[in-house]
Amino acid sequence: MTGLFWRGCKNAEQVAVRHNHIRTAELPEAFDGFSILHLSDLHCDMSERAMTRLANLLTDLRYDICVLTGDFRGKTFGPYERVLAIVADLSKKIRTPIYGVLGNHDSIRMVLDLEKLGIRMLVNESDKIERGGQYIYVAGVDDPHYYRADNLEKASDRIPLDAFSILLSHTPEIYRQAAHAGFRLFLCGHTHGGQICLPGGIPLTLSSSSTLPRRLGAGSWRHHTMFGYTSVGAGSSVVPVRFNCPPEITLHHLEKAR
Repeated sequence: MTGLFWRGCKNAEQVAVRHNHIRTAELPEAFDGFSILHLSDLHCDMSERAMTRLANLLTDLRYDICVLTGDFRGKTFGPYERVLAIVADLSKKIRTPIYGVLGNHDSIRMVLDLEKLGIRMLVNESDKIERGGQYIYVAGVDDPHYYRADNLEKASDRIPLDAFSILLSHTPEIYRQAAHAGFRLFLCGHTHGGQICLPGGIPLTLSSSSTLPRRLGAGSWRHHTMFGYTSVGAGSSVVPVRFNCPPEITLHHLEKAR
């Protein structure tokens, strides 16, 4: 009646690029200036106009790797062929390597299909990236929120203790365990930043653990020596609207502190 719904739908289409700078002395010299494109919570099948906007944004971005932190589809059940078709179109515009993890809206049955699109799905496992004879490691855990299928011990098993390591998780609620395991950077999503917020970006509610500190609900944060970033997501969930919480994709810029 007030037109707020349609305004919220329009807001949900306005995906923006955010930049996050991470400066640390622990980064190997060869990776100074390394950049990571972070996409999260696409919910492709209920955010198709946002996905069109996202596809246009991808054309001009420069980065070294891309990571996707889960929730490819809108529902938590049912067919996902339409979702795969949209992800396939997006993946053609994303430069490899691409790493991904599953979210609480995703099915384990999607993994093989996503990997056929060129996405290296990390299901409690890791991979290493080489540059100039030096390495960083990217690990990913299965959904810790709904399915509770995460296994940090298995994901970090092949990562040397002194290595610079990045953890991909759909949700931020395992941040304490990740810091204790020695990860230097934690990238996640799930919360949508509240999606419907009061002026100033104050969320009415955060879709995550009730014990999650609000400071971890959106954007950059730190826990002890670990850097973290919670993406508010490019798509929308439950209802296709956003207020005072615009959708985003993020470019993380790693910088060597001297």
